[in-house]
Amino acid sequence: MRMCRKGITFAQKFENCAMNDIPSFNSYIEQSIKDNWLLDALTDYKGATLQYHDVARKIEKLHIMMEAAGIEKGDRIAVCGRNSAHWAVAFLATLTYGAVVVPILHEFNGEQIHNIVNHSESRLLFVGDYVVNIIDEKEMPGLEGIFNLPDFSLYVSHNEKLTDARERLNELFGSKFPNAYRQKDVHWYMGAPEELCMINYTSGTTGFSKGVMLPYRSLWGNVDFCQKKLAPHMPKFSNTLSILPMAHMYGMAIEFLFPFCSGYHLHFLTRLPSPAVIAEAFKAVCPDVVVAVPLIIEKIIRKRVFPKIQSNVVKLLLQMPVVQKKVKERICQEVYAAFGGRAYEIIVGGAPLNQEIEQFLKSIDFPITVGYGTTECAPLISYSDYHDFEPGSCGQPLPCMEVKIVSSDPEHIEGEIVTRGTNVMLGYYKNEEATRKALDDEGWYHTGDLATMSKDGHIFIRGRLKNMLLGANGQNVYPEEIEDKLNSMAMVSESIIVQRGDKLIALVYPDMDEAKAMGFTQEDLENVMEQNRQDLNAQLPVYSKIQAFELQEREFQKTPKKSIKRYLYK
Repeated sequence: MRMCRKGITFAQKFENCAMNDIPSFNSYIEQSIKDNWLLDALTDYKGATLQYHDVARKIEKLHIMMEAAGIEKGDRIAVCGRNSAHWAVAFLATLTYGAVVVPILHEFNGEQIHNIVNHSESRLLFVGDYVVNIIDEKEMPGLEGIFNLPDFSLYVSHNEKLTDARERLNELFGSKFPNAYRQKDVHWYMGAPEELCMINYTSGTTGFSKGVMLPYRSLWGNVDFCQKKLAPHMPKFSNTLSILPMAHMYGMAIEFLFPFCSGYHLHFLTRLPSPAVIAEAFKAVCPDVVVAVPLIIEKIIRKRVFPKIQSNVVKLLLQMPVVQKKVKERICQEVYAAFGGRAYEIIVGGAPLNQEIEQFLKSIDFPITVGYGTTECAPLISYSDYHDFEPGSCGQPLPCMEVKIVSSDPEHIEGEIVTRGTNVMLGYYKNEEATRKALDDEGWYHTGDLATMSKDGHIFIRGRLKNMLLGANGQNVYPEEIEDKLNSMAMVSESIIVQRGDKLIALVYPDMDEAKAMGFTQEDLENVMEQNRQDLNAQLPVYSKIQAFELQEREFQKTPKKSIKRYLYK
């Protein structure tokens, strides 16, 4: 078991949140519904809207069916589908009933979904209309019922009482609330801070999915922090746009739970989130905060902003001190408009932001910031408001999270990030070995990420411990740093650096849209990439120079947060 040896770590001060000081997370859900009873709550983009009282009614009806099915506190209920208002309702109903919710990424294939349902021992499953076509109920023998998310109808039922309750649902609801359903009737299961409320199966770049056991305090820690740090800068009845998968902790906590518990109006992008669809949705919804992964930001900037500002005239004006400030303000307005024109800030997470894009945004004083977290911390570990954001960093530790860098010189020599505090998981479900590797005897969670930390607590990530390569002369090589430089070069859409023997090879997926527009042949692309390789090597030390490149015919396969699945290309 790994230990944090004394004398070689650096810690950022944190506030220790005692368990008895943490309120019930479900009380946040309940209070938000009561306080915002007649306000818009959940909208499917270009679809129907549920107000907060509608959400409450639907939750109560699902509780009636859960009770009829004999679901007990602590039983597992799985939810799998694209983002939608009903996905949110099913999730909230499970938590407020006292069951353990198992959110499953709809990007998983049928076999993965079956495995997660079976491994978690889920008794009920809610599925979207996309997922229902890729699953086989016979492969999930422990399920007693499968609900369709679009209308909460029963797709499959092996429980007679559940079937009867679904058929007589309106009658049962009317009997329970004969004098109409009102705010005073909203009274649900509260749950203790340390109690398990969710098992979230990771979708990392290693190819192995583990069930992260999260207690109520982890959800509370994230939402409470956002309400203290973000909410004061946002209008009381803010609009938010949910783009990231709700089954992924980043999207769930920041785009769903925080805004819902704050009484905001949530809009769910129910379609495949292509750059064009996202840009259209930003314009229509005008969100008051934007949460995104780097790939979304980078594509919008490169495809919709750079072409407008990289003319010779603009470049010339930027060199003139007398008008430079006004030109930058104008450029900032263009970028701001691309994200709806109303956001307090753009929060990037899930992976590092490309340095060229980050430097450009900071140069025009655009409100960009980068946070850091993991599924095991539900997810936040560090964040800084854009006013305090240090370029190249991913913020400072949250007030109730303690962070250390296991290094002899944390400011200058990278080491593994370890953390403990309110947000940290209970462990991995049915996987004691993985839990022992991740959580040490002192409660530190070992992230597997390498970083340095400044004196004021800003974290600068170098890369993943598992991704680190060993150069021919024994020097550590961080592929992410090389990829960041390469991704800013001509005709490069995305890349990964792999090691073959003692040679470093760049796998490159070219910008095929640009290549087609330019009429480039395969030979032209190879010539461009060879020039890129030479230019890149001129910026790198001898031990990390690239020996060759290989063009890829299609985009790299990615996780839902758009990180490349590296294990597929080693």
